[in-house]
Amino acid sequence: MTASDSTDRPYGAFPARIGLQVQPQHAQYADIRRTVAAAEEIGVDVVFNWDHFYPLSGEPEGLHFECWTMLAAWAEATERVEFGALVTCNSYRNPDLLADMARTVDHISDGRLIFGIGSGWFEKDYDEYGYEFGTAGGRLDALGEALPRIEQRWEKLNPKPTRDIPVLIGGGGEKKTLKLVAKHANIWHGFGDAETLAHKHAVLDEHCKTIGRDPGEIERSAGVGDKSPEDIGKSLLDVGTRLFTVSSSGPDYDLGLLREWVSWRDEVNAK
Repeated sequence: MTASDSTDRPYGAFPARIGLQVQPQHAQYADIRRTVAAAEEIGVDVVFNWDHFYPLSGEPEGLHFECWTMLAAWAEATERVEFGALVTCNSYRNPDLLADMARTVDHISDGRLIFGIGSGWFEKDYDEYGYEFGTAGGRLDALGEALPRIEQRWEKLNPKPTRDIPVLIGGGGEKKTLKLVAKHANIWHGFGDAETLAHKHAVLDEHCKTIGRDPGEIERSAGVGDKSPEDIGKSLLDVGTRLFTVSSSGPDYDLGLLREWVSWRDEVNAK
């Protein structure tokens, strides 16, 4: 990182980290558990699942497991990695209950939970489980109302969380979502090429300045799809991305690409 990078993108001071999203679809739980253990052994920094009730690809009625009960199991089954949902759907649980669930998982893991949250989007989940789908704007408004409740509940719980639980917000909406990131999040997660992410970072930086927050406090995260670090690593790094997340789906969780990213991370952080 150059002096200019530090000035223009203070979030570039974070070290490079690698995440793995273990998509909990089309696999038995034993396969998911083995994959998480293998990822921790490889040296990944963060392991994510997702918060859906049905597969997002492949057979629509295929094998699938629930998010937060799984996270509680991961809290016991892992020792070093941080972990969380990429991301929890705000619509599916009362915010105060969700805060309590997160606090409990935080304690089970001795303080390794990342609290990922978003407004929700997968209509089949809503229809099948009886939640009102509403509009994208309405779901974002609900997220904006939920975040202060979650923060307030963490302060009221006995015992309190083991640490200030890092909040990750996913989504790229510039008028509402990134405002919520500026106000509430420690990590922002988005998708896109370097040019797209650089633009989102700039918008987020402006929202931070509007409320008087240092944009360097917010780690920038992105999904890398099926791209290798040789393809996109430097370009994403140059625009300030520091948490790079690989995704893998069942039934056969291939971690070859993850190994490439972990090796690249070690090279980057050694410079």
